[in-house]
Amino acid sequence: MSHSGGASPSTPFVVTGGAGFVGSHLVDSLLASGHRVVVVDNFLTGRDQNLKDALATGRCELLRADLSASPDLPLAQGIFHLASPASPPAYQAHPIETLWANAAGTRNVLEAARRSSCRVVLASTSEVYGDPEVHPQVETYWGSVNPVGIRSCYDEGKRFAEALSMAYRRVHSVDVRIARIFNTYGPRMDPNDGRVVSNFVTQALQGRPLTVYGTGEQTRSFCFVSDLVRGLRAFMTADPVPDGGPVNLGNPKESTMLELAKVVAEITGVRLQTELAPTPPDDPRRRCPDISRARQYLGWSPEVPLREGLTATVAHFRAELGRTVAA
Repeated sequence: MSHSGGASPSTPFVVTGGAGFVGSHLVDSLLASGHRVVVVDNFLTGRDQNLKDALATGRCELLRADLSASPDLPLAQGIFHLASPASPPAYQAHPIETLWANAAGTRNVLEAARRSSCRVVLASTSEVYGDPEVHPQVETYWGSVNPVGIRSCYDEGKRFAEALSMAYRRVHSVDVRIARIFNTYGPRMDPNDGRVVSNFVTQALQGRPLTVYGTGEQTRSFCFVSDLVRGLRAFMTADPVPDGGPVNLGNPKESTMLELAKVVAEITGVRLQTELAPTPPDDPRRRCPDISRARQYLGWSPEVPLREGLTATVAHFRAELGRTVAA
C-alpha cells in the first residue's frame, strides 16, 4: 500500500462522521494544515454548525450520505473512519444504525481504501474492554463485554469493526490502524450528549444538582479533544505499528466522578450539590488507558490538563446554552 503522504497533495482526506464532535475538530485541524477534506455524514448525531467554519474555507466538501448505504467515496489520501453514534443515549436510541455504521459502514470504508491504496485510521473505543478486569487497560486485554446488553450495539459494533479491519489487513493488505479512544471532552460536545462531562457542565450552568451515578467512586480518564486529534493524525502518518495497532488514545490520569464534579463546580462558580442515582446497566467501574504503545509508536501523550480543558468546555457550553435560551 502507498504511504498516505504519497498521494497528490490535492487528493483529499476523507473523514466519516466529520460533522460530529471529534470529527469536526479533526476536519478543522486537517484544513489548518492546508489539506483538502471530504466529510461524509448522515447527520444522525452530527450537527451542521460543527462544519460552518470548515465549509467556509472552500477546501472542505460535504457528502451528506449514510455510509452503510454504500455511497461513492472519493479517492483519498487517507480515511479517518469516525462514523457512529458514540454516546450511550445516542447509540441506545439508534442501536441498529449504530451496528450498521460499524459493520456495513466499515466495510465500505475498507473497500474505498483498497481502491485508493490509502491508509485508514479506525476510531474504535475503550468500550471494547467492557467493564474491565485488567487495570489500566492494555491493548492485549480482550475485554469483558456483555454481548446482549443495552450497550452491546456500540461495544460489539466496534469489536466487529476491529475484526473486519484486521481481516482486510490480512486478506487485502489494507493499511488499517485501530485507535481505541477513551473518554474525550471539549467544545462542540452536544449538551444532551449524556456523557458525564456534558451532564455535569450543563447541570451546573443551569443551577441544578449534578447527577452522580452509584457512589461516585467509579473512574474515567478524560482526554481533551485537541490532544485526541493530534493522536489520530500522528497515527495516520506514523511508521507502521505492529499488526495495525490497536493503540489506546486517552489520558492515563484517572478521576473519580466526585472529583470531576468538584472541578466542574469550581470552574462554573456554583456551590457543589450532587444527586445520587443508580448506576446504569453494564456501566464500567474503572476506565483508564495504558498508553505505552502510543508513546512508543506515535510519540504521543496528552498535554492539556483537566482544569484547562474543562474551562474551555464550560465557555463553549455557556455560549451554546445562551443561544438555546435566546432561541
